[in-house]
Amino acid sequence: MQVKIIGAGLAGCEAALWLADRGVQVELYEQKPAKYSPAHKSAGFAELICSNSLKAERPDSASGLLKIEMKMMGSHLLDAAETARVAAGGALAVDRDVFSTAVTEMVENHPNITVRREEVTALDESAPVLVASGPLTEGALAQAVAALTGDHRLSFYDAVAPIVTAESLDYDKVFAASRYGRGEADYLNCPFNKEEYEAFHAALIAAERAPLHDFDGDLTVYEGCMPIEVMAARGADTIRFGPLRPVGLRDPRTGHRPWAAVQLRAENTARTLYNLVGFQTNLKWGEQKRVFSMIPGLEHAEFVRYGVMHRNTFLESPKVLTKQQFLKEHPNVFFAGQITGFEGYMESAASGLLAAHQMLARLKGRELPPPPAATMCGALLDYITTPNKDFQPMGANMGILPRTEEINIIRDKRERYMALSQAAQDAMQAWVKEYEA
Repeated sequence: MQVKIIGAGLAGCEAALWLADRGVQVELYEQKPAKYSPAHKSAGFAELICSNSLKAERPDSASGLLKIEMKMMGSHLLDAAETARVAAGGALAVDRDVFSTAVTEMVENHPNITVRREEVTALDESAPVLVASGPLTEGALAQAVAALTGDHRLSFYDAVAPIVTAESLDYDKVFAASRYGRGEADYLNCPFNKEEYEAFHAALIAAERAPLHDFDGDLTVYEGCMPIEVMAARGADTIRFGPLRPVGLRDPRTGHRPWAAVQLRAENTARTLYNLVGFQTNLKWGEQKRVFSMIPGLEHAEFVRYGVMHRNTFLESPKVLTKQQFLKEHPNVFFAGQITGFEGYMESAASGLLAAHQMLARLKGRELPPPPAATMCGALLDYITTPNKDFQPMGANMGILPRTEEINIIRDKRERYMALSQAAQDAMQAWVKEYEA
């Protein structure tokens, strides 16, 4: 049995490792280092771009539930994440370089995986092929995809947050704490009073933005990776109730909750670098230095990376994909990862696992139903394949899980989410057992 996988991102690597463990001979194609996308910098596999956070681990959270389901399905990337873990309270965050190195070694050392570092310019439908080339797919491969899908694609813009050095922060202002005391004070917090926040907000919405190149038509910004300046322009308190929400924090200098707070998360295991949580941006670099230096504690911050914005291209999946993740009109061509509308690092990896299960079933001449809609994976598959004239990428969230009458009567939100999570875990466990049988 043999398959071809295009793209060594999270989805492609997860799929390749799972299939290879089951005796499938995998040819994994990766264009780096011969060719890089505008956002990628490293030759390693599973390179993380926007953030080093893989989000919450609590079972009553959407991200935590997704990870539990992935473990049931046989995830390898969660093992790699453990080796690269950095402190982040109740979240799973990683040292990006350590994580990428771990995944790369897993893939390159697997006897059933052949890595081909070359650009793919055409799609061969004679055998199953998985396209996991990511939302920055371009050039000849993008044209080949368009030829099969009838150009049913949507383009969005995605933004990246800046990174500062730890030694350049003002620790007389910045304090360490996690919201509600979760974790071991894994975040650094920059507290605003009301006057400081209002001045910062005014400067932020007035700051000059960088021009967007290679752009046709109207700009569509993905809600889940909204530039901070776009979010701020929606209202004076929008970011104060979003990424700058001060709930669960207490400024040790005043003994009170700040009016707003910017959180900084460790970017590496040595904790010498921190990224500005939620501060994806498309401001000009000089403007980022000027405006973000107004954040208390960042007055003299050294920026080792400024935020950037890049174009992401997604399939219009509701029109072209089946729930088994192959094209309706080209059943040997499977898709996985963010190019399908699974938005997020772990979501992308999960979609690779799901596609791998479907491909192995195909190789064995079987028809495999998708996971039940009561699971997070099944709900995400439902979302990307259900007709939607305003289709946008979607990450894991409790809102897409179906409710039963028993769950609806639970008033406490935490208890309700735990009940949803338990129902999803039971459904996924049954699906995995049925698949293995």
